Amino acid sequence: MKTENATPTDTVGGTGNGPPAPPDRNHDRARRAGRADLVAAAAGVLLVTAAVVVGHVIQNRDGSLRAQWPPLLASWDPHLGPGTPAALIMAVLVVAHGPALAARLPWRGLLTAAWAGSTAWVFSMALIDGWHRGVAKRLTTKHEYLRVIDRFEDIPATLRDFTNHIVIGEPGNWPAHIAGHPPGATLTFVWLDRIGLGGGAWAAVFCVVVGSSGVLAALITVRVLAGERLARRAAPFLVLAPAAVWAGVSADGYFAAVAAWSVALLALAATRRVRFPAVAAVGGGLLFGWTCYLSYGLGLMAAVLLAALVLARTARPVPWFLLGALVVPVAFTLAGFNWWTAYHLLVERYYQGAGGVRPYGYWVWANLACATLAAGLAAVAGLRRSAVAAPGAVRALRGGPPAASPEARLALLVLAALAALLAADLSGMSKAETERIWQPFLLWLLPATALLPRPGVRWWLAASAIPALLINHLLWTGW
Repeated sequence: MKTENATPTDTVGGTGNGPPAPPDRNHDRARRAGRADLVAAAAGVLLVTAAVVVGHVIQNRDGSLRAQWPPLLASWDPHLGPGTPAALIMAVLVVAHGPALAARLPWRGLLTAAWAGSTAWVFSMALIDGWHRGVAKRLTTKHEYLRVIDRFEDIPATLRDFTNHIVIGEPGNWPAHIAGHPPGATLTFVWLDRIGLGGGAWAAVFCVVVGSSGVLAALITVRVLAGERLARRAAPFLVLAPAAVWAGVSADGYFAAVAAWSVALLALAATRRVRFPAVAAVGGGLLFGWTCYLSYGLGLMAAVLLAALVLARTARPVPWFLLGALVVPVAFTLAGFNWWTAYHLLVERYYQGAGGVRPYGYWVWANLACATLAAGLAAVAGLRRSAVAAPGAVRALRGGPPAASPEARLALLVLAALAALLAADLSGMSKAETERIWQPFLLWLLPATALLPRPGVRWWLAASAIPALLINHLLWTGW
């Protein structure tokens, strides 16, 4: 049986069966696995390059991609800003000292440092674009939630009338982001306004601080399902996530955190690592219900939730989880908002706009290039190792010897998130902007970096940070 101290080459680079291999064989396996990691990263670079080249050809030919700098929704705009020094310092500090600190800090200290570090990284990246353009005004543009706060003076009446303003052409149709999401997203900012935290600056701070807490949820989940050692190894990569380019500031970072805490609470309940598992399960269900009313596509997070239950080998929390998950849908339905009606109207509006113009044949694979940029090359290499570990993990969970190693358990959790992402991709309802929209899924790809060997981990961290810094300084990323 594999123990918590098993080496990555024993479990991920090799077969994971039988006694440990002789040292020279382990060394050969490690070298082959390292070369395969580099090949996977190179494939990611080639995917991004192809998406850029092909995308520019298509966009220059007919403009059908509706993206000025495909595959990203961005435009060429080299610039520096007040966040530049802070972002560079954060990157250097995490690359140089992140792995060592993650290994030796007390667990609660690590969680505090990870939240603070992630928040600082996201804020510094946003401030590269300046305070007004990068932070305070981001959520006040014509497509954003804060533009309609005054239309929610009577919340019950607005909810009953919400679906009448989704389709383009209807009187007073909602701006793009309001129409494209269930009303829970907009209500978040309405409630912030009601408690005196109105305006773009407060909305931005809320999204960054709450969104960065998703790192804590991911670390807690990995710890209870795959062990503390792997959670610690993933921590620097979660802090220095390239997705910070788009998390600062967008509501999708907030959505990602809510979804992540739903998974974390269910994992804690399933493994009985909390004093009151039933309460944790209800809380996880409540957050999952809220997640589904923040974004229509986040019902796909059920794949990650199911993986948590499979890894814990129990369905005990399910009734409590479902009880919590019903609260938000019942409340919105009683208030007069019909989720299914709204979703079908959204599909109609999607094909009225850019969704009906953007070619599926390009975006179905270019979306994955966007995901590569937002998750980073280290995550791509980690996904390769996850794929290698998955078959043995499945056999172990089905009852065959040996028991699933921590690395294999982590691999299944990561691959469940990848499956959700691929389902979103194939749906055709995600054409472009996926570097932002898919943040709830991308967050769960990053723990795959824990499967990378410790020698060279700083190079992988640098490979995550440098492209993110270049994107934020060379492009103006919008949504």
